[in-house]
Amino acid sequence: MTLKLGIPSKGRLMEKTFDWFRDRGVTLSLTGGNREYAGRVEDVPGVDLVLLAAGEVPRELAAGRVHAGVTGIDMVREKLAFWETRVSEVARLGFGGADLVIAVPDFWADCRTLDDLDAVAAAFRQTHGHRLRIATKYHRLVREFLKAKGVADYQLVDSQGATEGTVKNLSAEAIADITSTGETLRANHLRVLDDGLVLRSEAALVKTRAEVWTPETRSAWSELQARLGLD
Repeated sequence: MTLKLGIPSKGRLMEKTFDWFRDRGVTLSLTGGNREYAGRVEDVPGVDLVLLAAGEVPRELAAGRVHAGVTGIDMVREKLAFWETRVSEVARLGFGGADLVIAVPDFWADCRTLDDLDAVAAAFRQTHGHRLRIATKYHRLVREFLKAKGVADYQLVDSQGATEGTVKNLSAEAIADITSTGETLRANHLRVLDDGLVLRSEAALVKTRAEVWTPETRSAWSELQARLGLD
């Protein structure tokens, strides 16, 4: 049985992952060109490359269908309940950095903190008869964060497209989204709350805790770790 390594299948995350491995003396290659969703690790025997959407990697890890993989910390913690019991973080890779934040319209001049947001949400419900809507793709993370901070009287609404546009389109009053520079938020007249940082994310190498490890895959993993300098 070969060790299966899940890698993002496209875009800058895939390119940066290939670069990160190559810089440490491990070459990743596709077996059939860019349209082939499989590949190999040239320098370590017994390792197969599996190309997946970044959001699929946590699920495949938790199920034990891949032994290790690269994905965003935000994806792991959003996709997997009790993630610490299902996967373990091996190394943060230093790219793909972004913050998951709570942002409100600029014209909410008196709403600067989560306490302010809680007060605004209570007043909003009293005035409009329904809860203030926060658009996001990160329901688990945002719900747990707001609960821990004591914010109530809101509802999360799913954002399938550009989350930053939901306030302008009147489908939400605030948002929770990933940002790296904040430029898109500012372009949409949104402002991050002073204490609205939910999570700092970046790409990470993660391995499964599922009972799928064999002597062969453990040996291949040990050699891969050694080649990457992760011992």
